[in-house]
Amino acid sequence: MKPKHLCALRRLVPAAFVLPLLAAAFPGQAAPPTVQTLDSGWQFRLAPGDSHAKAHPKAAHWHAAQVPGTAQTDLMAAHLTPDPYYRDNEKTIQWVGLSNWDYRTSFDVSAAMLARQHVALVFKGLDTFADVIVNGHKVITADNMFRHWRAQVKRYLHAGHNTLEVHLYSPIERLQPWLEKQPYALPGEFDSAFGDEPKGKQTANYIRKAKYGYGWDWGPRIVTIGIWKKVQLEGFDALRVSDFHIAQTKIEKRAAHLDAQLRVHADTSTPVTMHLTVIDPEGHTVGHYSRQATVDPGNNTIDLPLRIAQPQLWYPNGYGRPSMYRFKVSLSDADGRLYDGNKATGLRHIELRRAKDKWGRSFEFVINGIPVFAKGADVIPFDSFPPRATRAQMHHILASAKRAHMNMLRIWGGGYYLPDSFYQMADRMGLMVWQDFMFGGAIPPYNRAYRQNTRIEAMQQVRRLRDHPSIVLWCGNNEVQTGWESWPDRAKFAASISPTERDRIVTGMVNLFGNTLRTVVTKLEPQVPYWASSPSTDFDGPANVLNDGDYHYWNVWSGKAKPFEQYLNITPRFQSEYGLQSFPVMATIKTFTKPGDRHAESPVMRDHQKYDKGNGNKRLLLYIKRNFGVPKNFASFVYLSEVMQADGIQLAAEHLRASRPHSMGSLYWQLNDVWPGASWSSIDYDGRWKALQFHAQRFYAPQIIAALRNKGATTVSLVSDLQKAVPAHWQVQVMDFSGHVKATHGGDLSLPPLASTQVASYSDGQLLQGAAPARTMAVATLTEAGKTIARNVVYFGKARTLDLPLPHITHTLKREGDHYLLTLSSDVLARAVWVAFGDHDATLSDNSITLLPGQTRTLSLTSKASLSALRGALTIDDLAHVMHGAPAAAH
Repeated sequence: MKPKHLCALRRLVPAAFVLPLLAAAFPGQAAPPTVQTLDSGWQFRLAPGDSHAKAHPKAAHWHAAQVPGTAQTDLMAAHLTPDPYYRDNEKTIQWVGLSNWDYRTSFDVSAAMLARQHVALVFKGLDTFADVIVNGHKVITADNMFRHWRAQVKRYLHAGHNTLEVHLYSPIERLQPWLEKQPYALPGEFDSAFGDEPKGKQTANYIRKAKYGYGWDWGPRIVTIGIWKKVQLEGFDALRVSDFHIAQTKIEKRAAHLDAQLRVHADTSTPVTMHLTVIDPEGHTVGHYSRQATVDPGNNTIDLPLRIAQPQLWYPNGYGRPSMYRFKVSLSDADGRLYDGNKATGLRHIELRRAKDKWGRSFEFVINGIPVFAKGADVIPFDSFPPRATRAQMHHILASAKRAHMNMLRIWGGGYYLPDSFYQMADRMGLMVWQDFMFGGAIPPYNRAYRQNTRIEAMQQVRRLRDHPSIVLWCGNNEVQTGWESWPDRAKFAASISPTERDRIVTGMVNLFGNTLRTVVTKLEPQVPYWASSPSTDFDGPANVLNDGDYHYWNVWSGKAKPFEQYLNITPRFQSEYGLQSFPVMATIKTFTKPGDRHAESPVMRDHQKYDKGNGNKRLLLYIKRNFGVPKNFASFVYLSEVMQADGIQLAAEHLRASRPHSMGSLYWQLNDVWPGASWSSIDYDGRWKALQFHAQRFYAPQIIAALRNKGATTVSLVSDLQKAVPAHWQVQVMDFSGHVKATHGGDLSLPPLASTQVASYSDGQLLQGAAPARTMAVATLTEAGKTIARNVVYFGKARTLDLPLPHITHTLKREGDHYLLTLSSDVLARAVWVAFGDHDATLSDNSITLLPGQTRTLSLTSKASLSALRGALTIDDLAHVMHGAPAAAH
């Protein structure tokens, strides 16, 4: 997070030189803040007297450290602990989070810095319990990973050499003795697999820290500790601007009414002038505004109202351009410039519409007056070590979401608030963000100190993020309410305590999520809706109901492990979680395994399967066998897991889209991975698309034909996210797997905009007309002006019950400019055709495709590998060959 108070001189001379020189040369004049970064020269060690020093003596010596960073990544860099992502190394790093650590650095302070009236030490993030010492004086005691910390330190500094120490304390070691003395432990999330905490007594509930680090059912237990964000000194005089915000008071197509706001802290009453320049999305200056004000001692807000006629509004992906305006502000007093700020934001109107209708009460996002069906996925942290997640890594995930026609991502509450760069990219890509506050499902303490700590965290985070147009919802938590109301361990706990104590816990949850966080959002970002919990009805009634609010559905996969056809029987108002697991792409599996590890129940593969304590591969096998039969080997297990996941989620997503407006959202669990292993993701940890991500590119397309077979009947619906009607033709052809057409149905229509239109419904008998179900399919196609827009195939039974022929797939691969073209064709039906290039990475335009008999498909791809290398490594698999254990359809 870079300081935004940059003056023009910084473009000519490095800031570290310019600002001190200005302050020294013109001591009687105003000067912008002086910022000195303190991210270099750090060392770390195991704290003296720590109980782990005997087992890890080298860690007790000083070693080079990276800030921002973590003790775990610093130890890996020093070769004092192995990579926990490789094989079964996770257990070897557990001691780090149970230890206390010291960090230190030294820095020089200039006379110019000391000449400023105030000098503050700022930590943008400390993980988590920490004491900060400047030249022997304790200046900060931190207890919240999600807050930034600042202390006035001028009186402790001197010209020349200064020392800075940070003592970090194990959150488990600090909280466990206290928790053992309590009358009960609040219900938490996942018990440790390593015995470092008693079962049912999780310290994570009582600390404001990323919960996923304590272990989840898709990621390892790595309890990070460290200085995880930037550190800096800030020098300023009698006035400091702490926030620059563009409040969107009223947004319409004809005019945008805005309020540019500066939050200013002053020591004395001072007349100031605020100047604002507005630059439109094309880079043209469209307005200059100014006002004079007097700031008084303490905190002040300077408001500058403005109006933009005929604004270019920000729209979600698929609905228009995500236009961004830039606002440049300056603040001056009689002596000169005090502050310069620069902010980009998009102008949009957000409504979370909850209207009563025949199905209950709606839950739909309306952006600039357009009802938007939310298409997307849930996002988890990008790495177990937050500072290690790169901008490039996040960009790849976001660009993949946009390419798959997604328009919304939900930032799940068990992780951490993502960096500014993530939201900046989401803004530019038109990806709406559902932003959870960081509560992953545990029951929170009800004491006032915890609530106040969280309130300050929320205020800091909302202020930091509120100018990002991508954020369209703030949500209080993930699954806290539904967990309390319906999870067995919560019910058992509630029965074990007194009614009075139960009331205190419930009242505490309502106060925190219904009042405290809601008040923060309402006060600081009133144009963005607040939602108390996911799933919920915003405390209007029970959570996780089908007729109101958002819904998490886990009876498929979890719980009763129902077949994924059950998705067709569940129609919520907005489905914000549902999912099926799969393995990562084989190339990714090779990065963390040895050849001998590559079978589903090996110790290493079990360690990288966190569902049900490693037993999740048995659940995966259940779903694979149910749909495809027993996999012939590990490679087929991996392939079939991905096909199963893609087929199941496609069925659910198309059902939800076909149910519009009854349902207005589909966010599947989950988009990305935190480490390499089995999970619900559609993109694995190394950024490789699984089959599901390619399917999402098709089932989230702006127009689809949903042919959904349920209980012996197939319903055909045409879905359009376009904002205008278009002439279209639909067709259902019944044919055998060799391509012989037995019947054709179809019709023409004007395809309604922003709607799902049911055009036909057939019983199996009407479609088959006596044909053999095991050798017949119904191919549904949507065309416009003779061009195929979408296609879907209905089968009359699970794959294991069908007589799938072994296709002969022919192919040609050639270079075309800066990319390659791969042309495929098949003599008979080829399902789930998967193209791979061994150890060579390639980005394909499509994959996991169905080739109809005689059909030719050309895929484009890019790769750093040569044409000859790609030709030599090319493999083409299909469902029939994999199920029969036959060699790949083509090499």
